[in-house]
Amino acid sequence: MPVNFEIKGMLARLLATEDLIVEHKKVETACFNIHTRVLTLPMWEKASNVVYDMLVAHEVSHALYTPDEDMTSLGVPHQFVNIVEDARVEKLIKRRYMGLSKTFYGAYKELHEEDFFCLEDEDISTMNLADRVNLYFKVGNFIEIEFNQTEQEIVHEIAVAETFKDTITAAKKLYEYCKQEKEESTLPETNSYQQNTSGNGSPPDQQTEVSDNGDQEDMDKKSHTQESSYDDNSSDKSTQMGGTASPIEDEKKEPEVKTMDSLQKSIESLVSNIGYENCYIENPSLNPETVIVNNKEIHSYIEECFRNQQLFYNEDSIKCDHINNHNIFEECDSMYKKFKKSAQKEVNYLVKEFECKKAADSYARATTARTGSLDCSKLHTYKFNDDIFRKVTTFSDGKNHGLIFILDWSGSMANVMLDTIKQLYNLVWFCKKVSIPFEVYAFTGDWMRVSYDENNKPIYPQPHYVKKSGVFAVDERFNLLNFLTSTVNGKTLEDHMVNLWRVVSSFRGYNQFSYPPRLGLSGTPLNESVIALHTVIPYFQKTNKVQKVQCVILTDGESSPLDYHTQIKRYDNSLPYIGNRRVCPSTTFIRDRKLGTTYNVGKEPHEVTDALLRNLRDNFSDVNFIGMRIMESRDVSMFIRRYCGYNGNEYEKAMTDWKKSKSFSVTNSGYTGYFGMSSSALSQDSEFEVSEDATKTQIKSAFVKSLQTKKLNKKILGKFVELIA
Repeated sequence: MPVNFEIKGMLARLLATEDLIVEHKKVETACFNIHTRVLTLPMWEKASNVVYDMLVAHEVSHALYTPDEDMTSLGVPHQFVNIVEDARVEKLIKRRYMGLSKTFYGAYKELHEEDFFCLEDEDISTMNLADRVNLYFKVGNFIEIEFNQTEQEIVHEIAVAETFKDTITAAKKLYEYCKQEKEESTLPETNSYQQNTSGNGSPPDQQTEVSDNGDQEDMDKKSHTQESSYDDNSSDKSTQMGGTASPIEDEKKEPEVKTMDSLQKSIESLVSNIGYENCYIENPSLNPETVIVNNKEIHSYIEECFRNQQLFYNEDSIKCDHINNHNIFEECDSMYKKFKKSAQKEVNYLVKEFECKKAADSYARATTARTGSLDCSKLHTYKFNDDIFRKVTTFSDGKNHGLIFILDWSGSMANVMLDTIKQLYNLVWFCKKVSIPFEVYAFTGDWMRVSYDENNKPIYPQPHYVKKSGVFAVDERFNLLNFLTSTVNGKTLEDHMVNLWRVVSSFRGYNQFSYPPRLGLSGTPLNESVIALHTVIPYFQKTNKVQKVQCVILTDGESSPLDYHTQIKRYDNSLPYIGNRRVCPSTTFIRDRKLGTTYNVGKEPHEVTDALLRNLRDNFSDVNFIGMRIMESRDVSMFIRRYCGYNGNEYEKAMTDWKKSKSFSVTNSGYTGYFGMSSSALSQDSEFEVSEDATKTQIKSAFVKSLQTKKLNKKILGKFVELIA
């Protein structure tokens, strides 16, 4: 079964009982940065789950119990410290989590059976003490290892080590013993070598006396030859020339721990280096003052543009001898008034549904208790009724709600934008009637608040955040346009809704006016909007003092690709600079330091948005994120399969709902609820209008069409009420 790296990362954090930052990368060995608390784990893709769990537990134990010490300053080779420290930390982690004993046993059994220590052709009894100790504490349950009395004392000292100071003490004793063991084993070889060189069996000191009493010139030549071969650092030359460099070098070599190297190489073989490196990216902290375009600023700009267009029209009319003072917005405004009047029934329906559900919920939270005071109206029943005391009913206070609406302001929305605004206005009027605070934002990349200095040079807006490596790149041109807000009075809100209606109506090009240049439809920075909600939601909650927030995101397509910042080195070898790279979905993880969680963005572009939404929901658990997706009929089947698979009950149910009501919902996306709506059904007028000479069939068809549209609208709005009531 393939390893789920996200689950293993969660296991590491649970074992460490802290929000460690866990990164899975294509590295050969695991490491832990004690200062940044980042645990980097290799992607052991060839390891079984039990081996992976053991390796994770081993590294977490190092993170918990190994201090930040410079190993080179301890006076003991690093390998010897590792042997003792591995035994200590594994003992401590198994003591802390007793269930891990079985995991370590099973993992080391598997590693032994696969000969990870390369023992197949080795005689364990001939190994040095360090190797035998390493095997004893790792696979000692599966092989027989013998120690003499002195060695047994060192093994016992390693086994009872509790602190890192104990580790260093035991490691020094282990190292000194192995060093002495190596010196004793190499001494006979040195004597034999010198005997063969001198041609007699005398000890080294006697050889010197003979040489001194004999031919001194020959001895000087030999000494000169030995020094030359040693300086050349060539074992082959020294052997050929009869020198003693190799024995001297052997004596100076440190004792080695072969089993440690064998295990390390075998574990490195579990790592797959195929594919791209994992990338961990964090959300930037955006500045709401630069991201959000103020409501007053937007409508001042709209009114100025429309006022200028009216003036230009009047001037052209005078030049062409046309009737002056014609209102170019008259037809558009009359359509708005007509829609507002017709929408009151649906708004009232929403209010009624909301009040009913809210009342039922309040009743469910009601508690009744006796007051202790007599109820005089029940005194006459005292002979057969024990309940003659007054009662009081207490209603628990419900949470006050707020609405954030994110509108897709992209070019593909042009044909359905007016119909979308109609649905939006129904919700706005509903919120206004039941006193729910709301904010309506539209994401865009075309606002570009650029000013100019006295030399006519452009002054670009301030950046939304501090650019640094490892965070998502949010374009400076990205903005959230605060079109509507509940913080203004009723008259101002009405004017703003008329302004927005005019802007949206101009997208179809049937009017005598055009939309303001800076409010043109742009791309689809949906991902940037989800990132911005980390800033917008707390800002909204603080401003309006609400507890429960409903966030509705309405769009008709996938988000534009997302970039992230990374350090890129220049080709001229100068200092690196911060550049942008495109997010690769299959190897990217969203990391949240505050929660200590990571989110795999999956393999498809839309899964980047889902991962961002999951992270958003984890940060704001009391917020409902409702997605409304507008689509053509030709795109429905592919969209449903994306979340429900190609077969199964969920797919069949969604397709049945679509055919019946031109809408459906999916539950396994990043949203709390994700609803699909037909763009053609949304654009149908719910008014029952027929010509005077219409036939019975035409009247019936128009009436049925009107009822279906009203039914769809009520279903969409009813879903919303269910979530907030």
